Amino acid sequence: MSEKNETLILFLASIIPVGLVLGGLWFVFGRGSSTPIQITNQIISQCNVPNLPEGTFNYGGSTTWATIRRDVDPVLQKLCPKFVFRYVDPPSGNPGSETGIKMLIANQLNFSQSSRSFKPEENLAAQQKGFTLKEIPIAIDGIAIAVNRNLNIPGLTVAQLKDIYTGKITNWQQVGGVNLPITPLTRPKEAGGTVEFFIENVLEQKSFSKNVQYIGTTTEALRKLDAIPGSIYYASAPEVVPQCTVKSLPIGRTSTQFIPPYKEPQVNPSDCPAKLNQLNTEMFRKGEYPITRNLFVIVKQNGQIDQQAGEAYANWLLSLQGQELLEKTGFIRIK
Repeated sequence: MSEKNETLILFLASIIPVGLVLGGLWFVFGRGSSTPIQITNQIISQCNVPNLPEGTFNYGGSTTWATIRRDVDPVLQKLCPKFVFRYVDPPSGNPGSETGIKMLIANQLNFSQSSRSFKPEENLAAQQKGFTLKEIPIAIDGIAIAVNRNLNIPGLTVAQLKDIYTGKITNWQQVGGVNLPITPLTRPKEAGGTVEFFIENVLEQKSFSKNVQYIGTTTEALRKLDAIPGSIYYASAPEVVPQCTVKSLPIGRTSTQFIPPYKEPQVNPSDCPAKLNQLNTEMFRKGEYPITRNLFVIVKQNGQIDQQAGEAYANWLLSLQGQELLEKTGFIRIK
């Protein structure tokens, strides 16, 4: 074999393995799919929340936010794993907007979730700790009225609802139903923002009547509604409307126009849980449903990482992605 041919063979023997390696790299990384570097960049770019700090942050408060904590917050946690937020129950009593704000003022939470505005006296208590409170509205919520599913009644006006809970109306016969005593259920006032909102906006600051029964949680109330034929209860619409064991009532400012908190037609109980009632979000958004309120992130204004964390969390909920997720959870977007 000539020296020239030997040189050619040696050259090919050395270049072929290199070509195979380069070809393999192209096969793995260059066929139009994302390379590992590109994938990493995509993951990083998904956490695009401005001013989001790193660390572990405690939060809690309103029970109305339970579905948000379950369905929405994990999305942010997955997108931004270096921003860890941990739900904290109150050291005593039941969770709620009031206890959440108290824990925030006591520096037990970094930010809190509320179904009502903070009160002047709460801001004064915060000032005594060296900071003020700031509320950031992130969504609209409807208050649904639930009764036993066998109770037949077309609806209630807000005034009738007030009279039921203040003791002027005590029998369903007085509002077009059957001769059956009414058993009003409520969580205690100190439980949270939903009760305070109800007292202020429905009862017009009147006190609950003596026949009102107090319960600890919405779960307990739903069990009682199922067991007591004449019972009635109020709670955040996403907590009540999809339930199979109770019925949500249409509510009106007048008796000539009842607005259901669910989309019509109402799901037949026999079809539940394969089909669930959907929230009447359009009526909530338009303000035609008469009992709605805002949800707030309550933030410390102290110029520190607490404020940064609370504001960044609220701003993410106000982003396009956050608003879409809140709407899927049953709340009404405000942006």
